Amino acid sequence: MKLEWKKQERVLYLPKNKPEIVSVPKLKFFMLDGKGNPNDQEFSDAIGVLYSLAYAVKMLPKKGLMPEGYFDYTVYPLEGVWDLAKEAQVREILDKNSLIYTIMIREPDFVTEELAEEVIKSLKIKKPHALLDNVKFDSLEEGLCLQMLHIGSYDDEPKTFSVMKDYCTQNNLKRTTKIHRRYIFLMLEKLSLIN
Repeated sequence: MKLEWKKQERVLYLPKNKPEIVSVPKLKFFMLDGKGNPNDQEFSDAIGVLYSLAYAVKMLPKKGLMPEGYFDYTVYPLEGVWDLAKEAQVREILDKNSLIYTIMIREPDFVTEELAEEVIKSLKIKKPHALLDNVKFDSLEEGLCLQMLHIGSYDDEPKTFSVMKDYCTQNNLKRTTKIHRRYIFLMLEKLSLIN
């Protein structure tokens, strides 16, 4: 049976558009660190590299390779952990050139560090890109998190963050980590983020 994260992992990937607390287990990712404006070409290139790796893993059986524990699945969505350079944190206006990020795509549990290295090595030959040298394969365990679905443009996110901040205040919760987003495109007209 095919694993479809939209169905089997709704709690993490399709939350309600109101704050909710979830427990995020240890998950594996291909990751790339970067800084600067997400509208720049380097950011687009990084996304392309991550999706190339994610689809290379998914398509291994079509190349006659069957990793131990392999199962069919839907490729996971892009995710990102975001911060601002220290000097930009005191400004009232967001300077996108001061953003610091780690973008990532989750991989199924059967993907080992060795398999990830082989896929990266293979992609360097088949589809070379300088960013492949910077890709990390690592785990992330976030534990208890507050999340909420944001529907709309990135410029409207402060409204969603305000709702989440109010929820934290009312429930005596304190933010301890950076912003982690999952990018879910449900329809072309709607851009949805999970903050």
